[in-house]
Amino acid sequence: LFLNKIKVPHILGLLIAGALVGPNGFHVLSRDSSVVVTGTREELTKDSIFLYSKELYYWNTSLPTYEAFKPRSFSSNETELFAITQFSRNPDTGLPYEYVNNSTSPKYSFFDYGATGKTAALKADLNGTETDFGFSVLYNTVPDLRVKYVYPNSPASAQGLTRGCRLTAINGRTNISFSANNVAFLNDALFGTAASVSLTFTDLAGNSKSVTVTKSTYTLNPILFTNIYTVGTKKVGYVVFNSYTNNVTAAINSTFANFATQGVTEVIVDLRYNGGGYVSTATQIIDILAPTAQNGNVMYTTHYNAYLQGFNNLTKDQKKATVISHQPLLDGQGKIQSFTGGVNGKYATYADLDYSSTSADNIERFAKSGSLNLNRVYFIVTEATASASELTVNSLKPVMDVKLIGTQTYGKPVGFFPIKIDKVEMYIPEFETKNQ
Repeated sequence: LFLNKIKVPHILGLLIAGALVGPNGFHVLSRDSSVVVTGTREELTKDSIFLYSKELYYWNTSLPTYEAFKPRSFSSNETELFAITQFSRNPDTGLPYEYVNNSTSPKYSFFDYGATGKTAALKADLNGTETDFGFSVLYNTVPDLRVKYVYPNSPASAQGLTRGCRLTAINGRTNISFSANNVAFLNDALFGTAASVSLTFTDLAGNSKSVTVTKSTYTLNPILFTNIYTVGTKKVGYVVFNSYTNNVTAAINSTFANFATQGVTEVIVDLRYNGGGYVSTATQIIDILAPTAQNGNVMYTTHYNAYLQGFNNLTKDQKKATVISHQPLLDGQGKIQSFTGGVNGKYATYADLDYSSTSADNIERFAKSGSLNLNRVYFIVTEATASASELTVNSLKPVMDVKLIGTQTYGKPVGFFPIKIDKVEMYIPEFETKNQ
């Protein structure tokens, strides 16, 4: 969930944060005066991971003291982060909020280690530029591997692949039935570093074709398919929306404007493979689908932990003593923003933000756009439907007739903004969105 704010840009937009660094690369500060602030670079990183989590982590109330937790006792950043995420438990399940069955990685939190890390690729995707083959696959049955979707204007599209094509050989390998070994092979061949892949497939007309698909850079269009169906006396619009990128505003407006022109009164939004993206794009779609009567009403509110919600009650000196006062808020170009009215009197930091749930910055309101007047909206969802997709559904459920088709979604009502610690960015849930 990327959140777009001084209003915090969130990932659900994307706020880019930076840490002020000293001669050794970084610092550690804490409102806990007992914290040791000397040590090796690795030890200070582990200290910072815990101390930032203590202030920012959404479920921070169960975290122990620095002395009890002993950040420096962990063998790696990852084992420490996993331990941090296991303290707070969901009362509905009795399990940690970030529990994943048979996994030693948390459900949401992670580290990113720079230009080659996961968020670098994610940012490129969500900004509408992709460099890959342009398709994905799934097993229909154990021996039946199918093309799940193909992005328009991608290398795969240029070679004639379409949704539903059956793959019969990959790089000459014909035994591609479902198994652990074959899944590893597929991940390497289709989603690894190879510049090209050889495919044999049967198209929807039953013709066998062999092609070589080569990676290239293309503009990603997450609207994979649209159509209008006549059902009895009503018209139903259908759109497959695969990602909340920030380059799709015009395409979204055009798609739904066409639905309105054609007299569509019900819409099916297919989000089965949509793992989320920019909140601003989700808000655009919500405002198109929502009833006009909701104009000005609360769409959703962003909630932070109790410590942050009470941050405005701290004095300036108390705010200066927090670790978040040493995280500058950077602009869209990654530059420090001058802010003489802030905590340090020079530039904006996380300590200058208003985290209260009553702040206008944390309340999104409906602003109806377009002329669609819907009786009902359907969402097709799966376990891969997450984040901004879930925000779209949840924001509309209280205000109109919403029907869900499919399976339980991923379950990610939380989002984050990055915390820069020396050479690593830490992503931990810092806020939750709640509908009206």
